[in-house]
Formats: sequence, C-alpha cells, structure tokens
Amino acid sequence: MKSIDTAALDSARGKEGFATTIERFRFLNEVLVWHAHGEEIAVFPVLDKVAPQVAEAYLKDHRGLDLAYDTLSQSYSANDLLQTARATAAFRFHLKMHLDKEDTHLYRIFKERVPLAEQARAVSIIASQIPQERFPEFVAWIFPLMGNNDRENMIRIMQAAIPAADFSRAKELIKKAVGNDWDELTRRIPTL
Repeated sequence: MKSIDTAALDSARGKEGFATTIERFRFLNEVLVWHAHGEEIAVFPVLDKVAPQVAEAYLKDHRGLDLAYDTLSQSYSANDLLQTARATAAFRFHLKMHLDKEDTHLYRIFKERVPLAEQARAVSIIASQIPQERFPEFVAWIFPLMGNNDRENMIRIMQAAIPAADFSRAKELIKKAVGNDWDELTRRIPTL
C-alpha cells in the first residue's frame, strides 16, 4: 500500500512511469468492493445473530470506503494526478484502519462465535462476488502479494468453497502466480 501511495505522489510531482502501480491500486479497490459486498450479504447477517450491532460500524466504514473508491476512480479516470495522490492517501489511511479493526475485532468474533459450517458458507458467498471473468486476474494479482501462511489459508478456503473441477483450474492459476513457492505450498497442503 505504501508503495502505491508513494507512486501516486511521485506521479503528481511530475515523475513518470507509475501508471502500472496506480492501476494496480485501482484494481485493489475493485477487489475491495467485491469483498465488502460479500461481507455485507454473508458475514454481517450471521454476525448479527451472535453479536448484535457489531457489524453496524463496519457497514459505516464500507460507505466511507465506497466514497473514497469513487473519488479515486474519478480522479484517476480524469487523469488528475494531484487529486489521485490525495485520494490514494485518504483511501489508504481509511482502509488500513478498517482492515486492522476487522482483523482484531470483527473476524475474531466471527471465528469464535459463528459455527464452522456457517463460516464456510459466508466465505463461499464472499468468493462468489468476484466476477468469474476477472478471477484469473484476481489470482495473478493477490497471490504474489501474500506470504505462504496466507496463501495456505486462502487455498484451503478455496478448496472447501469451490467445486473440484473449478478448483483444478484455480490451482493452475495459483501455481503460475506463486512460482517457486509452489513446492512449499504442496508440502503444506498434500491434497494439492
């Protein structure tokens, strides 16, 4: 995130060669929109049953992130480098706080109080929010950004949530995205 923010600022200062980095951040924002929608339809209702009113604050965060995403998209589309840099910085600040809060609060409650079967169903719904035609792009983008612990967790979730024939295709995409780390992942997950 910091490198993307720096690239947007350098671009606003007149330096060239950062369009790919900024476009990558725009794609991150698309992913976050898919993820947030999945949380709203799958995680928040389940969480409301075991911890009423907890999801309400996160829903408000999502509306703020929606506004930040719209601002970033508009400034990026208009090629307004200064506004893009400002929007990137604001979005990064808001997103970091939101994701840290989710990890330390919302998902801790989700893991501790929601039955495993309901957790799996919710994660499957979140994953279904990724447009299927964009799935290869998503895998190629996200897997290089993660360490092997997160990759292992994501793969196990995908194995549980995706039909075997579809997972077989996803596996090939993951293998290509992780390169030399594939051997370590197959050691950790022998069913690959």
